[in-house]
Amino acid sequence: MTDTNRPPHLDPLVEARRREMAIEHLLFGTIRFLAQRHPELLDDLEGSLDHLWDKVEGEARDDAAVRKIASRIVNSLRAEK
Repeated sequence: MTDTNRPPHLDPLVEARRREMAIEHLLFGTIRFLAQRHPELLDDLEGSLDHLWDKVEGEARDDAAVRKIASRIVNSLRAEK
């Protein structure tokens, strides 16, 4: 385990990446826990993907890419059953 008493990294991109990794871990674990008890949750999540969009504006916006990532996450949770 690493030292948790270190000050935050000065680069905001590094801190944002670390927060994103932590959030993904916690949410993935939460969804896994709930889906084991309520298998229909994965169906509901999969059905909601059409409403997911990329919040970035301009040329970088790619709604389909965001949906594809979410779909892969749902499929990986299904594979764990």
